[in-house]
Amino acid sequence: MKDIMRIKCLLSADVEVLLNQQIKKEAHSSSLYLAMASWCNRNGFDYSADYFFKQAEEERLHQLKFYKYVLDMGGVAISPEITNIKNDFNSFREVFEEALEQEVNITQSIKNIAARCYKESDFVTLEFLNWFFKEQREEEYKARRALELFEVIGEEGTGRWEIDKHVGKIEYTSEAE
Repeated sequence: MKDIMRIKCLLSADVEVLLNQQIKKEAHSSSLYLAMASWCNRNGFDYSADYFFKQAEEERLHQLKFYKYVLDMGGVAISPEITNIKNDFNSFREVFEEALEQEVNITQSIKNIAARCYKESDFVTLEFLNWFFKEQREEEYKARRALELFEVIGEEGTGRWEIDKHVGKIEYTSEAE
């Protein structure tokens, strides 16, 4: 019976493993962003806390998109265990540096899945991943712009307060859309 189910699954075993790893990475991102929101809140950066709460929810939605896709394709989606979430940061700037690093890592992970799908001629999953590439372009842009505020505004005096106020106003717009 198990062999029949594998035949009915539209994903190769390798792609299914990669997608389940991505589910875990998205869940980790969501948890990390919650930790960043908590840190910002504890340190009086309310707008940044709100920004990271929104990011956490987005990552959770990404996790669910991957999860449902695996199920829709006849695969087995695995609910991930998330541990070792960093809850303390050395500085306001470090929070945003780690957020950008996290987004770059997620983009690279999705590119790796796409490369495997291309190798296997899994064009259905490649098409599914296109939405995430567009989303990652937006996520990396917002993370870079937030980090650039530290250079543009500076942290001296009321700088961190100004940065905090501007973080929530970052919008991604693309002429190509």
